[in-house]
Amino acid sequence: MKLIETHCHVHDLEAFPDANEALDRAREAGVYRFVVVGVQPADWYRALEFAEQHEDVYAICGWHPNYTAEYDPIDLPKLAHVLRHPKIVAMGEIGLDYHWDYAPHSIQHQALKDQLKLAEAMDLPVVFHAREAYSDLLDVLERRPARPYLFHCFTGSKEEMRRVIRLGGLVGVDGPLTYKNAEELRNTFSIIPPSRIVLETDSPYMAPVPYRGKRNEPAYIPNIVSVLAELQQVSVEECADQTTENALGFFTKMLP
Repeated sequence: MKLIETHCHVHDLEAFPDANEALDRAREAGVYRFVVVGVQPADWYRALEFAEQHEDVYAICGWHPNYTAEYDPIDLPKLAHVLRHPKIVAMGEIGLDYHWDYAPHSIQHQALKDQLKLAEAMDLPVVFHAREAYSDLLDVLERRPARPYLFHCFTGSKEEMRRVIRLGGLVGVDGPLTYKNAEELRNTFSIIPPSRIVLETDSPYMAPVPYRGKRNEPAYIPNIVSVLAELQQVSVEECADQTTENALGFFTKMLP
């Protein structure tokens, strides 16, 4: 199998002092492309430097909503400069987060709209973070021209999933799909069109069963694809091939 890890934070050396070893373990598990995520200005450069050090690692960058309390539009040119790097494959993760109280909703919305305008100007796909905010995020997107969208770590309802599909969006699936109490999420992923799903771990967070409670890492992607394949009623190989094709279709700057 050739798998793509579309969303991880393995460049975070505090969480991954063994980052190179973690990549090697994932490669042995069949992962051949990785996307690391820069969530705020200092992290953009860490993610980009890490991607430059590894041929099979790419990066996305943007203001994660939980880091927008100090957002200032004057810094948008700095983000634009980062996004022009050849190893940057999308803007993200941007969006809305109503679960945590790290940034006022008004600032989150301003940062979201400013970044969407920048993505449109630069013709970039966009990766979203949404937590307890899918409806509001989708309201914003449905009023804008359609673009390539990926909803990372999708945990929305079936109706929100349908809205995502109508936008032409993709959804990322990760560890929570394997959790005992995630029956509703599994029901949703059983009916999502196979062409709309990509794999991710969001490591070091949300490790899949049987690693739940431990540090997550990209090597655990096979645990996720096996559950997804069962829900989609296809072989693991078919599921791997489809999700890889989906990822390459979205991250078009990524080498095949």
